[in-house]
Amino acid sequence: MKEPGLDNRYRDQHPPKAGEIRQKRSDTLNKNLPQPIPQFSPNAKLGTMREETGKVSERGVRQEAKKIRPEK
Repeated sequence: MKEPGLDNRYRDQHPPKAGEIRQKRSDTLNKNLPQPIPQFSPNAKLGTMREETGKVSERGVRQEAKKIRPEK
């Protein structure tokens, strides 16, 4: 059986992304993330947060949001 990766997501099995952990979907709401990003509205979509920060990974978005928007 497959072993879950980061945050219970599975690694891609087929090239060219073999071994990479799948990214969260862009339509995921901030309030539904394991740890919501406080600099954004609970109803903000992850895709919107990615556009504003210029980062793709959830971790990258979180770090860049701290720089761009001070915590409320």
